Amino acid sequence: MTDLPRSGAARAHTLSDFDFTLPPELIAQHPAPERSAARLLDGRTAPPVDRIFRELPGLLRAGDLLVSNDTRVLNARLFGAKASGGKLELLIERVLPAAAGSAGNEVAAHMKVGKKPQPGSTVQIAGGRQAGGFDATLLGRWPTADGPLYRFALHGPANESPWELMQRHGHLPLPPYIVRRQNTGHDPHGAEDSQRYQTLFARHPGAVAAPTAALHFDQSVLSALAARGIEHASITLHVGAGTFLPVKTENLEQHRMHSEWYRLPPSTLTALERCRQRGARVVAVGTTTVRTLESWARSGLATGETSIFITPGFPFQVVDLLITNFHLPKSTLMMLVSAFAGHAHVMALYRHAMAQRYRFFSYGDAMLLARQHDGQTVRH
Repeated sequence: MTDLPRSGAARAHTLSDFDFTLPPELIAQHPAPERSAARLLDGRTAPPVDRIFRELPGLLRAGDLLVSNDTRVLNARLFGAKASGGKLELLIERVLPAAAGSAGNEVAAHMKVGKKPQPGSTVQIAGGRQAGGFDATLLGRWPTADGPLYRFALHGPANESPWELMQRHGHLPLPPYIVRRQNTGHDPHGAEDSQRYQTLFARHPGAVAAPTAALHFDQSVLSALAARGIEHASITLHVGAGTFLPVKTENLEQHRMHSEWYRLPPSTLTALERCRQRGARVVAVGTTTVRTLESWARSGLATGETSIFITPGFPFQVVDLLITNFHLPKSTLMMLVSAFAGHAHVMALYRHAMAQRYRFFSYGDAMLLARQHDGQTVRH
């Protein structure tokens, strides 16, 4: 699957409608001491209710289906240098399938560098192959000759796979608003991030960003959900770096949405059908889960690529409740949650969250939202 149709007939919103000014001190630099100790803004009603995330099981009903993303974040950020000595940074977005005649060592990556090397050039990562790191040869752009990413062939000292090279030499690709010292001799927060920037659901490596709404779940919350009779199922969507790209066009129709790979396993398809038959609700953990479920509903494909762009007016078909973190202004994720729960309602929730000093973004607090119908947020 490639591009899916965008949202429905409502086109009144422009980029400025999703802007807000956030005090910098509200951007969480570290996770809560305990996963489920984060705050939860219950936005199903107006006015909202301030809660703690561990209260979530009591807010759901027996028979509800909780769906989470089981992607695992790669150590995809790599630091190195060109032959000239100029520093560069790679962010590996995908390990590419082995093609005929290929060694299976090719990746697609973002490249941050002063002057870009020419195709055929080799750069040294973590000191280069001769120093125990590895070399990366630039083959061209990806997925097309003028694509946004760069295709590299990786060469380690022992012919390791790209997965092994990333695990050994890479760093977790934390969002740019979380300040770390990854390209230094010592990152004092590296151990914390390696444990807390992965969710309890993480199974399948492939993401360059965590599905952050799921970071709040711990075993005590999962046990309480099971005891309450709430079913759990998983999807996989490998979150790409495009999730952090700001929308730059005032006219939302002109925004080019990034593409991400997803999969719904047969067990999840069965769980969704059982949920529908018993008249229960689908509770999505995070916007990545929403994107996956709604892409499947529109395309009928359980596996594929999605570049679905969800803006106000979008006709949701699957998700009834959404657990989500607070998102960046002017982001596609702000547009998604506004489409889900209503633009005016979401902006009011953000004003409340700032006034009550909630913690924002990846390591921040969460919200519980209900889907609106006919312009009205459903009261669950």
